[in-house]
Amino acid sequence: MSSTTETTQRERVRLFATGSCEGFEKLCESLAGHPEIELVGATTTVAEGAPALAGGHLDVILHATRGASLPADELAGIREHTRAPVMIVASSGSAGLLDQALDADIADVLLLPQLVENVVFAIRKATHTTRRPSSIGGGTRQGKIVTVFSPKGGTGKTVTATNLAAACAKFEGRKTLLLDLDLQFGDAAIMLGIEPEKTIYDLVVAPGELDAEKLAGYTTKHACGLEVLPAPLRPEDAELVTEAKLGRLLEVAREAFDVIIVDTSPFFHGPMLATLDRTDELLLLCSLDVPTLKNLRLALQTLDLLSFPKQRVQIVLNRSNSKVGMKPNEVEGALGMKVRFELPSDRAVPLAVNRGNPVVLAEEGADVSKAIKSVAKKLFAAPKEEAKKRRLLPALARS
Repeated sequence: MSSTTETTQRERVRLFATGSCEGFEKLCESLAGHPEIELVGATTTVAEGAPALAGGHLDVILHATRGASLPADELAGIREHTRAPVMIVASSGSAGLLDQALDADIADVLLLPQLVENVVFAIRKATHTTRRPSSIGGGTRQGKIVTVFSPKGGTGKTVTATNLAAACAKFEGRKTLLLDLDLQFGDAAIMLGIEPEKTIYDLVVAPGELDAEKLAGYTTKHACGLEVLPAPLRPEDAELVTEAKLGRLLEVAREAFDVIIVDTSPFFHGPMLATLDRTDELLLLCSLDVPTLKNLRLALQTLDLLSFPKQRVQIVLNRSNSKVGMKPNEVEGALGMKVRFELPSDRAVPLAVNRGNPVVLAEEGADVSKAIKSVAKKLFAAPKEEAKKRRLLPALARS
């Protein structure tokens, strides 16, 4: 397993505690000594903790309450300062508290007493909670995040991701970001023939709050209109792209772009888990060989354990016309899922890769280019249709 994975596993969750209830002080003492937790501070009221809450560096907030209902005013106070997931801790519960939490922006409810390891597990889970604010910085976009993944190298993830992103930008008229999350050995920039001055590493280590304007200053624009945020230039820099920073990046990108295509490494490491929690469509790349099928079955099982919605998973069969003694229907039988998209093998692909120009741009008439453009069209509604919907909304609101 890569060193990035090992580092992520050791990464401590930055936690801040507010409020009070029976057993909460003892729980905080236990968490302060836990190797996976960094207890940044604890206050009995939200107002006292305001300076720390506003720092933008916290991963999870634990808020304790003695009441039997959701402390709405205190939660509103927390939300004035931070977007971090909030977990409610109570010494006694009621159906009212649990029901209200389901309807609110609450990551979890913990009823004390609890084993500290159970609490740590819940905290870790909360860091992966999907958080999609309706508006960040006043934006109105809700861009679609499409993650391209395969648990085995060599299946064509980066080729697929770069070409799909280029197709979305040029042929679908979408404001598109390609995010290279193969953090140690990403090749998206090379395949696009660009030499970026800045990478995702430079963005996450830059001081100050991340917003759309800041993000725009770190992307590199391709001639087709696609914007690219490349992987770090040095493998060791990948360690600084933490789950919390990546989560914030994806939230901002969703508000700034129509489409975010994410290229990935073949591991379920921390950054991949943070991305999955915000993914609208997961394209699982498969090829006609037994080792890839075996790994893909394991990946589907892992996604099931992670409770990733199966309806968001799309199987993409790459090099689907290869004559290797296996047919697409055998793939479907082995995976127990239908193949949604097929991308044919084409000599134009390696030629385009070596020239640093996506095949969908270099050879628009090639079969593989037509297939990729078809994927882009099926994943996203036509811009004209969306524009028509936007024009109709005010009229519908008045009627």
